[in-house]
Amino acid sequence: MIYRLTFAAALCLLISGCAQTGMPLPPSLELPKPPSDLRALRKGNHVLLTWSEPRLTTDQETVRSLGPTEICRSTAADITACGTPAATIPAPAVQPGKPKDKKKPQSKPVPQAFTDAVPASLLSDNPETDLTYAVEVLNRNGRGAGPSNRVHVPAIRILPPPADLAVQLNEDGALLTWTGAPAPSPGAQFRYRIYRRDESSNKETLAGEIPAGSAGPTQFLDGLEWERTYLYRVTPVSIVTRQQGEVQVEGDDSPTVRVVAHDVFPPAVPTGLQAVYSGEGQKPFIDLIWAPVTSADLAGYNVYRKDAASSAPATKVNAEPVKTPSYRDSAVSAGKTYTYSVSAVDVRANESAKSEEASETVPANN
Repeated sequence: MIYRLTFAAALCLLISGCAQTGMPLPPSLELPKPPSDLRALRKGNHVLLTWSEPRLTTDQETVRSLGPTEICRSTAADITACGTPAATIPAPAVQPGKPKDKKKPQSKPVPQAFTDAVPASLLSDNPETDLTYAVEVLNRNGRGAGPSNRVHVPAIRILPPPADLAVQLNEDGALLTWTGAPAPSPGAQFRYRIYRRDESSNKETLAGEIPAGSAGPTQFLDGLEWERTYLYRVTPVSIVTRQQGEVQVEGDDSPTVRVVAHDVFPPAVPTGLQAVYSGEGQKPFIDLIWAPVTSADLAGYNVYRKDAASSAPATKVNAEPVKTPSYRDSAVSAGKTYTYSVSAVDVRANESAKSEEASETVPANN
């Protein structure tokens, strides 16, 4: 009985070991699966391409080794085959099947990048013209499964960046000047974007944008915040209007210009000063009025007075800046003539020159 059971078990094992569940599988060609996440960004006459290194083959097997990657570029709307590549990237130094740490195989796709310098001959005046890109990753035998997803960038010509950017401070802020270039294409709109970066925080903001495309002197006034250090750059941008919407392409950046925004600029000089005596039947005083100064950082006014009969210089009569464009001087004496002037002062104690003088006489007591 024991013999029969042993024989049956052995027979079952023999039968199950020789069983086949289907046709034999063909050997894998080890073709890397084409990337599906290719992206493109044009800046000036360069296009930055980014994608993920394939981790699987077209047979859904793990990629063991990769060959070179071909950069495909065309003026056609689609790329069915790479043909003559615009560039070829060598095989990666670290292969997917040979990770640096053998105990911890690479599981995440490795990001890849390539910057393509676009030849001037491929640029166009036609706002509808695009450049089409794809990448094809080959195996170690130089074979691939076809191009990746296709991406498109406008082929419109762009303005060169300003080469002579300069910044000069004045009482209103930073005045940027440079020489503008003529429009390189009739099929687009052109503008200059002015970027300002705060050196202390490294935060960059768009300070403004002005029309471009005309040759000659160009300027932009930036109303900055005083007592900070800024870095400025100017970037041209080309704008094309298509049926699906507006498309913008930024050009290369100008050289960066650094400026220390220290305010040494006083407000405007007050004008229209008038002096009027009052005081019949009461303590005498002289009222002063003048036109207001409109500087944004105005802190107030200083009032100066001198005795017309004395050779002594004028002295300031107010202890704190006067907040309104008027002042009442009650420290006057009968029978004397006084000469007044006023100045404007900002929040950083920059003081303007004195205004034109105005005189008034306090009548003698009868």
